[in-house]
Amino acid sequence: MGIHHMLPPSHMRQITGDCREALHGEAATRRVEQLASSTLPPHTLMTRAGHSVARLALAIAPHARTIWIACGPGNNGGDGLIAAMHLHRMALRNGSSCKVVVTRTGKDEAQLPSDARQALHAAREAGVVFGDHPPETFDLAIDSLFGIGTTRPFEGETASWLAVLRASCQPVLCVDLPSGLHADTGTLTPLPSSRSTVLPGPRYTLSLLTLKPGLFTGAGRDAAGEVWFDDLGTSGNTSLEPAAWLSGFPFEESAAHQRTHASHKGSFGDVFVIGGQSIATHGAGMTGAAILAARAALHAGAGRVFVGLLNEASDSNLHWDPACPELMFRHLERLLEASALSEATVVCGCGGGTAIAPVLPRVLLAARCLVLDADGLNAVADDPALQLLLSQRKDRDLVTVLTPHPLEAARLLNITTADVMGDRWNAAQGIAERFGAICVLKGSGTVMAAPGANPLVNASGNARLATAGTGDVLAGMIGSALAHPGEPRSHALDSVARAVYQHGWLADHWNGPTLSASRLADLVRTIT
Repeated sequence: MGIHHMLPPSHMRQITGDCREALHGEAATRRVEQLASSTLPPHTLMTRAGHSVARLALAIAPHARTIWIACGPGNNGGDGLIAAMHLHRMALRNGSSCKVVVTRTGKDEAQLPSDARQALHAAREAGVVFGDHPPETFDLAIDSLFGIGTTRPFEGETASWLAVLRASCQPVLCVDLPSGLHADTGTLTPLPSSRSTVLPGPRYTLSLLTLKPGLFTGAGRDAAGEVWFDDLGTSGNTSLEPAAWLSGFPFEESAAHQRTHASHKGSFGDVFVIGGQSIATHGAGMTGAAILAARAALHAGAGRVFVGLLNEASDSNLHWDPACPELMFRHLERLLEASALSEATVVCGCGGGTAIAPVLPRVLLAARCLVLDADGLNAVADDPALQLLLSQRKDRDLVTVLTPHPLEAARLLNITTADVMGDRWNAAQGIAERFGAICVLKGSGTVMAAPGANPLVNASGNARLATAGTGDVLAGMIGSALAHPGEPRSHALDSVARAVYQHGWLADHWNGPTLSASRLADLVRTIT
């Protein structure tokens, strides 16, 4: 019972995404651990970690009859052993019938780190049950196989157990990281088994000492599930430069943007939406993309929204939007005048098709603030001259936001989509640095990067957004967020992050039928 009495109050809390959080990668986490270990009594960190794991496990499954704890050969496994000891003792103390079963990889005790070896002895002394195989059924599993630094392929017994964990429909609590998840990039080591993807069973992760970037982007969001954090009483990461930030904002659908009584429509800026290739062009009509972006920009708070459709002569009957008559349609040439572009925020490329390329030089040269999306990005990727014009905008202090999905990002960087997904952080930062722009790399855990700044990862959103047109809605929202006259360039990244967050927040709080892009555009509220 000595270990139990040593425990300090828990510092555990849930990461809800409604405030900004510092994220630290593997190298920084190891520095925090080394510093804390040098100033605390031996075994203190593992003692605290195991206790927190046990407390969270009881909160997740208070009536569990069988808890399976899969322990690896390192200190991550030691955390699981301490948790097993506490859960076993709690069951005995409370007269519970809960059975705690531990399975261990790497049976050679001589190879264990000293903390993990002591944890193993403590678990044995407490009477914890050890098994050679996972129990046939369990109500909660605890994944303490591997933590940070494990990127090698899994095989044999380890792969078999991890396949069970990943495929389980029962709750799974991961210690520090889901085993096989890269702490920095959010990539997930595949398994030789066909059951290698994370299925919809409830997932929880207790991140220890630091919050890791990989938990919040790429495969990390599905693998980690609901994220909790415990710094184990160290506060050791406060002096370290974060690798990135989790971008969260308090947001309520009912919150009204406070505007002064003396405001007028010019106070909130003009947005030009240029896109919407006609169906007369190769039979590929994408007018709806431009309309979706325009509606979103208007609903997000822009004072006026103008729409310039590509190949407009062939769509002569389309000169207003019956569902949103406030949108003002203009002949494209009027919107492309340099004097007009210099006063507006331009959302360009939504549904642009092949017709967007000829208008891009004027937009790149003159737009005061530009959100370049979809086919606008593809046109730039295919044309070195357009790439030069884009990169020169930063020298004239013009704000540019690029909003690629992974394939578009790959084209801009001349790499593969797999390369982008293998390190979303570096891909986003690479685009930002190359073109002197803010990059919004869309996907699970949207990454936002700007030259010389720590990247951000968005904390909101879900698979309801995986449908055509939602990216056009996001482009319009970003355009509106940047449209306010006099908005300092230094605030641009924060404004973009707020728009991205609200976009995901709306999907998180949707309780109706399938969330189509038009429904999403109707939900958009003023971005504060």
